[in-house]
Order: sequence, then C-alpha cells, then structure tokens
Amino acid sequence: MPIPEDVTGEEIDKDVKQELMSLPKTLAEDVAKNLVMVARTLEEDPEQAYGYAKVALRLASRVPAVREAMGFAAYGSQKYAEALAEFRAARRMTGSQHLWPVMADCERGMGRPEKALAMAGEPEVHKLDKAGQVEMRLVAAGARRDMGQLEAAVVTLQSPELASGSVQPWSARLRYAYADALLAVGREAEAREWFAKALEADQSGVTDASDRLAELDGIEFLDAFDPEAEEEPQATEGAPAADDGAASGERPER
Repeated sequence: MPIPEDVTGEEIDKDVKQELMSLPKTLAEDVAKNLVMVARTLEEDPEQAYGYAKVALRLASRVPAVREAMGFAAYGSQKYAEALAEFRAARRMTGSQHLWPVMADCERGMGRPEKALAMAGEPEVHKLDKAGQVEMRLVAAGARRDMGQLEAAVVTLQSPELASGSVQPWSARLRYAYADALLAVGREAEAREWFAKALEADQSGVTDASDRLAELDGIEFLDAFDPEAEEEPQATEGAPAADDGAASGERPER
C-alpha cells in the first residue's frame, strides 16, 4: 500500500522502536512506516488502516506492537473476532493487561455481553491503571444495556471517578455515557445535567454532547451548505423584515 513521502517511521514511540530493534534495519523501517499509517488512518478510514496493519503483520508477526495494531485496525473495522485474536496474541507476548477492556468490548461486538460482563469481574481489572478501570466500567455498562438491564447500567457507571470534579482524559466519555444511560431510563432532567458536564470536560471534541444538549432543548440547526435545506422565503413589498438575530442565524440565548 502507498505510503506518503513525509512518513519516515521515526514517528512511532520509543517502546515500539525498542520492539522493532529485533528486526533487520530495513525491515524495521518498513514495519514502522506501516504502523504510522495505521495510526494516521484508523479514525477516518478504518478499512485503510486495516490494510496497512495487514502489511505490518505479514512483515513482523512476532512483534507485539504489530499484533496490537492489527487488533485495533480489525476492531475499528468491526472485525471483532479477528481483533480479539490479535489482542490475545499481543497479551500473551507481553503479559500486559492494558488490552483487557477492549478485549471485553470485542465480546460485546460478537454478541456476547454476558462474557464481557464476566470479564469486568476478573482479577485482571485490578491490574489496570485508572484509565483502564474507567474503560472497563464503560464496557460493563454497555454490556448491561445490551442485555436490557438499563437501570443496572446507570448504577454501573456511578463511581468516584464520575463524582470527581477534576477533569481527566476519560472524564468526558464517562459523563457522556452516564448521561446517555440516564436518558435511556427516562431521567431526562438529570441526563441534561450530565450532558452539560460532559461538554464542559470535552476539550478535544470526543463526544457529541453539544448536539445531545441541543436535541434535549429542542434546538435544530440547519446546514447552510445543504442544497435540500429549506430556503428562506423572499421578502415581499409590505412584508415585515426578518429580525436581525434570526437573519444572522444566531442561536437564541439560553
């Protein structure tokens, strides 16, 4: 697969570079470039990322970082069985537990929420860092919802991390998930409050909390570039002029 000229392979982190040192220099460079492309394309084009990961896997299947990258590329492409197999391989190679939550989410993807829930109670969870434990809680709540246990999903997300006023990298997603769980059980006022808290913590735009708030408030936004959007009626002689705020497309203050 084509690799842009600006990709050198030096972009990968030092831990991955260390793993690639077991390979011949030229081969290590090729693998590194493909891993960089996996990272670059994973969010916007998972299938393309999957293609780059396949190349890296063919070149260096015994490198844990390659198996992990293949796992995430397969996961992003909703190939959950393949992703789980790759994550398991990476875990066997390293002995690390950090992939445990995404492995559980693969079980959900394969329609086995009860297995994901069982994994949330395994000793491996206690070996995760705080971010990993929060991720495991999110997966467990998702499994509860998959099983129709909506109230239990709300309870699962209630935690010291949720109650904390400090903003962490995972705060926005945790608050958003709690808001969504509250909405699913009909607690709309509380859901609105937590969507607002999620938006407050979402400095990177990882959620659509602002859209969910607007939806709850009954605000509808029109895309000015949408050719199918309803055209504004033309003013006719004697008709009142449009109010300045409405004409400028400004949102009403709330």
